[in-house]
Amino acid sequence: MRKTGFIALLALMTAGLSASGPLHASDAQTPLPRLESRDGRHALIVDGAPYLMLGAQANNSSNYPAMLEAIWPMLETIHANTLEIPIAWEQVEPAEGKFDFSYLQALLDAARAHDKRLVLLWFGSWKNTGPSYTPAWVKLDNKRFPRMKTPDGSDHYVLSPLSKSTMAADRRAFVKVMEYLRDHDRQNTVIMMQPENETGSYGLPRDYSPEGNKLFAQQIPAVLAKKTGKTGTWQQAFGKQAPRAFNTWYVASFVNAIAEAGKAVKPLPMYVNAALAGPSDVPDLEGVASGGPQWDVLDIWKAAAPAIDFAGPDIYDRKSDNVIKYLDKYARPDNALMVPEIGNAKEYARFFWPTIGRGGIGFAPFGMDDTGYSNYPLGTRVLDKETLAAFALPYATLEPIMRDWARIAFTRPTWGEAKPDDGAPRSTVMGKWRITATWGLSQFGEADWTWLPAEPPSWADEPVGGVAVAQFSDNEYLVMGDHVRVRFSPAGGEPNGVILSVEEGTFKDGKWVMTRVWNGDQTDYGLNLTDRPQVLKVTTGFYSSR
Repeated sequence: MRKTGFIALLALMTAGLSASGPLHASDAQTPLPRLESRDGRHALIVDGAPYLMLGAQANNSSNYPAMLEAIWPMLETIHANTLEIPIAWEQVEPAEGKFDFSYLQALLDAARAHDKRLVLLWFGSWKNTGPSYTPAWVKLDNKRFPRMKTPDGSDHYVLSPLSKSTMAADRRAFVKVMEYLRDHDRQNTVIMMQPENETGSYGLPRDYSPEGNKLFAQQIPAVLAKKTGKTGTWQQAFGKQAPRAFNTWYVASFVNAIAEAGKAVKPLPMYVNAALAGPSDVPDLEGVASGGPQWDVLDIWKAAAPAIDFAGPDIYDRKSDNVIKYLDKYARPDNALMVPEIGNAKEYARFFWPTIGRGGIGFAPFGMDDTGYSNYPLGTRVLDKETLAAFALPYATLEPIMRDWARIAFTRPTWGEAKPDDGAPRSTVMGKWRITATWGLSQFGEADWTWLPAEPPSWADEPVGGVAVAQFSDNEYLVMGDHVRVRFSPAGGEPNGVILSVEEGTFKDGKWVMTRVWNGDQTDYGLNLTDRPQVLKVTTGFYSSR
């Protein structure tokens, strides 16, 4: 009998894609993590199988052994499986040519003891566009490691991306880090690297040094012309945005040289993160980190930095429409979607659902440790229980099945939404069914009932709630979410469409295991997912009219 739909998908999922158990220092070498792309979808492969990064990023100055114990309890509380944490050039090479990896080894040991994976953030020539994490011997030698020049010849605060000596020194230190990982992390506790952090320059679109002016007057590189379809000098090709396009090319080329050299030692996936400037079609030059991987210059980054696997948005915009626009801009067939940083205030947690619904491979709120620092108003004032619970709920839902979801999202259509600021419903058509998400409703009854009025739930007006759906076939779906009502209706308006079954369950060894069937009150008013981890398999159908 031919396998179809959900059963066929399970067979695909279990065919040679088993996940490994906890890591130990004595483990044999595991397969290298990698990024796989197929038919416009992407998967982060860890231990030979797709992996969904339920991440958390520590604060910038938590990258020392004494601070690590303030991190792990936070990760456990929110059910995170991966820690993003800095490793700074100044701590790796405090004196030129003398390297210290004691922190890195302590980090590896601690991550393994707590069964967490790591993403290392290389704070080198750029960190939030500035050189603050470079060693003192770099900071103080402006002749050897020059800063960008303003039009009047004065120094800007950003190191010049045109400097070969800066790039060579940064690259040497990064390569040493990769050599250490090659030799001391055979089990691949570190699954990805971020070379540099929020590259670019505020307040100055490019380097106006004599060398910069000379290069700016030249023709754009042939590979960039081929990628963008533009020709001529930088000014001719890019007009008003020419200084920014020029700086983007040279920043991306600098970062590519770092990543390429690192991958030659240990080819881990490598990505860059963007300090965003707004979701408008053409960002204002005054407010953009010129040179960074903002969505509208990704083609320049793709041309200049082939060693970079993808670019991700750092999201600190509290407007729901803007967040969704960012996700859509970075979810490209040639760019895996990952949110490497997002604010840690409660309302940001809902955006996990549209991230994974767009095939996202990872998500990480920033500042998730107990060191007492808050970046409010970008994030929360205090990481209290309510705030942590907002992130813990979607993570707890995916934690037991993160491998299964990652496999499904790599092979099947997915959809996800967060409650918008205006509370309006969101819907899509998948297969033969329209799926609609509504917000702020009680589990029982309809909002328009007058004969049995009810008070809305306590969270009805709060910015919480989201849903993610995967389509197995024309009539089979996986549904997850929180603080949302989900309805299925025939996409063509057919009167004979019915919900055949709603199973709550989980995956075990790649196979769906049902724990109970929802029916009656639990399905008469849509599928109401509230404040607990629940995964549903929905089967629909059409009955014969005769």
